[in-house]
Amino acid sequence: MQRLLAMAVLYVWSTVAVADVPLSEDIILDLNGLQSQLAALSGAGAEDESLDAILNRARSQAARLASGNRADQWASALYHQLAASALVRQEAPEAAADELASARQRTSVPNSQRLRWLRDEASLRRAAGQRSQAIELYAQWLGESAGHERYLESVWALVRLLAEEERWEEAHEWLTPQLAPGRELSDAQQALVNVVLRHAGEGEQALAWLLENLSERSSAEEWRQAAGLAQQAGLLGAAAGVWEAAWQMGKFTAPEDRLTLIRLHLAGGTPARAGEHLEAALEAGELPDDEETLRLRATAWQQARHVEHALNAWQALADTTQTADDWRQYGQLAYAWGNESLAKEALSRAAELGDEQAEQWLGYFD
Repeated sequence: MQRLLAMAVLYVWSTVAVADVPLSEDIILDLNGLQSQLAALSGAGAEDESLDAILNRARSQAARLASGNRADQWASALYHQLAASALVRQEAPEAAADELASARQRTSVPNSQRLRWLRDEASLRRAAGQRSQAIELYAQWLGESAGHERYLESVWALVRLLAEEERWEEAHEWLTPQLAPGRELSDAQQALVNVVLRHAGEGEQALAWLLENLSERSSAEEWRQAAGLAQQAGLLGAAAGVWEAAWQMGKFTAPEDRLTLIRLHLAGGTPARAGEHLEAALEAGELPDDEETLRLRATAWQQARHVEHALNAWQALADTTQTADDWRQYGQLAYAWGNESLAKEALSRAAELGDEQAEQWLGYFD
């Protein structure tokens, strides 16, 4: 609000210069006087009565001149703009926006000035919480202002408004041209991109965008978001790759993060890497040497078809649980991989624990 006021104070007379309609001397003197009074009140502690006086005078003059000739129409527009400035100072953005709407409707207003008031009105509508109107105004301004120095700034303002209104498809339509490769975005803009793409059903595009912009400078949360998007898109191998890269860079360090990485490798088709992480975590004491961890390790090496590691892992699991099922599975796996001595030993133990299937399997060794 204060930024808008400062801008308004500074550019009133620049608008007079670009107009092709001369103003009478008394109007110029009156505008100049009101402008000076407003500028003097732009700091803290301005008196409400003084602002009211400026506002009332500006509105009175705007109404008086509204039906006059081209010069009067132009002067009326400037008085509306002064009234808007006073209302901004009073923190009344909706009323200020109404004044600018009236200003840009006056005849003889230069197109460049009309567009400037249009953009400022959009900002004020947004500040007033009139999002639908602000969206319409921003879209109108953008449609007439390609190449303007504030075009990108206004696009991002519009996209954020559309996101706040949950108009995801429209937000995505405006956003897509801004996602050129190599374009640097602020953290807030990147967060907005991720939200819009996800809600617009563009999970793969959101993932591609995140991956393109991930680096060692990216936060742990950004790496988590990328892995999560990969999972949502069904790209489990990519999710595992993203998490692995983050782990190697030290973005994730907690045992829970290592366990998530292991499960992602199992789901993503890289079980050997899951087994390697499990061995390292167990050796370092990062994961407990309990049934859950040992079963996960046995599953990983079995899926990786690493015979020696898988058999050792299943033996360790069966030794820990002492269940007939685990001894039988260990024996069956050893038999399938041609190690009959281990198979017979494991199946015998399963049979001792009452497993009828194991007894049937032992018949193959007679």
